[in-house]
Amino acid sequence: MSDKNAWRWPGEGVRELAGTAGPLSFVGGAGDFDSSGRIRNPGDLTAQIRGALANLAAALASEGCSLADIMRLKLFYTPDGGAAPDDWSVIAEVSQVLELDPLPAISTLSVPFQPFADQRVQVQAIAQRGWRALDDIRLVTRPIPSSKRALFDRQEVTAGLRAGEMIALANRNAAVGDDEIETVGDGVAQSHAIMAAHEEALAALGASFQDAIKMEGYYFGTTRAQWAGMAKARASHFREPGPVATVVPCHLLAPEGVETKVEVLAMRQHWNGYDKYIPRLDHWPRRVWDWPTPLPYRQAIGLRDMVWLGGQVPTQPDSNSDIRIFVGDLNSQTRFVMSLIRDLLRGFGRTPADLKLLVCYFRSDGSEEATRAFLETLQGCIGGPLPPATIVPQPHLHDDRITVEIWGVAQM
Repeated sequence: MSDKNAWRWPGEGVRELAGTAGPLSFVGGAGDFDSSGRIRNPGDLTAQIRGALANLAAALASEGCSLADIMRLKLFYTPDGGAAPDDWSVIAEVSQVLELDPLPAISTLSVPFQPFADQRVQVQAIAQRGWRALDDIRLVTRPIPSSKRALFDRQEVTAGLRAGEMIALANRNAAVGDDEIETVGDGVAQSHAIMAAHEEALAALGASFQDAIKMEGYYFGTTRAQWAGMAKARASHFREPGPVATVVPCHLLAPEGVETKVEVLAMRQHWNGYDKYIPRLDHWPRRVWDWPTPLPYRQAIGLRDMVWLGGQVPTQPDSNSDIRIFVGDLNSQTRFVMSLIRDLLRGFGRTPADLKLLVCYFRSDGSEEATRAFLETLQGCIGGPLPPATIVPQPHLHDDRITVEIWGVAQM
């Protein structure tokens, strides 16, 4: 990467901008930073989206990829000046910059906090080098609501994309028609509707939920009871052994009445004229906790030279008791969670140094000081440069006892 394209986060920590595991390359937490770590367009979401995408392109170039190689693009954004979240406006801005057909699967999540002062967006990418030249490319689209169509130069966006073996479904809520929610306030019904839409998209791409490798979800809620109903609804669409999963509370969703969003990554092979399941390795040491509600997910799976991790939380080892460790202590809980990740990776002969993507949700007051303190603890757990990372400060996680949830992807 040339100096003129260099960018970095604020602070003194050492961090990789991009990494590759198996067929995929990852960039986490690209923002509108310059080479000294300053935000170039303070407080301006639209300008920061464009700046972040330019920095994303520079990071991808270090792995031999370009913006055209992105399969899933994810934006964590904070609306300007307290405005209401508008996912479609963000997607429209991205589509104008990328000018690609088809677009990647674009996931959006509005968040109240960003890691650094004056920041409005951070962008995460999963890319597959040269996928647009593959013979097997399949697409499922989703119509743009009529009320948002003037923002776009197209009629549809990508809901699901398959390129070779890799499948990416953009996150979505339960809105139908012109971005309308028919089950306002009912997270369980919305979860079933979302999963049914994803199931239909997977079928059109020659796959099913059994091919899922990662499920990510977001929900309104601050109690176990609120989580449990939606968790059971999502889980009912999988059978064991399922994918690894990460589901965390969210605090801003659009349109009004939305309770949850879900996205899925999957892999399925094609040979002898048929689509076929790809066997995966599975490692779950007894030290790593289980869920208090029976769920079909795994904690770590390996396939195609990649290890995918489920979201790790500071829960009592070898139990499904929902007992939290080091209650309310972010530093101690972060170190404990990273020890669980170390245990999971050890089963595949890997360590945290092999991580090529790290995604961290942590409790914060929204200040840059809180982010810096968290990153210092995280850096100490890695013992070297941070891998490409997405760092999402949260005003609240699952309950008052938990302060952090972390997942990642490692090279196997």
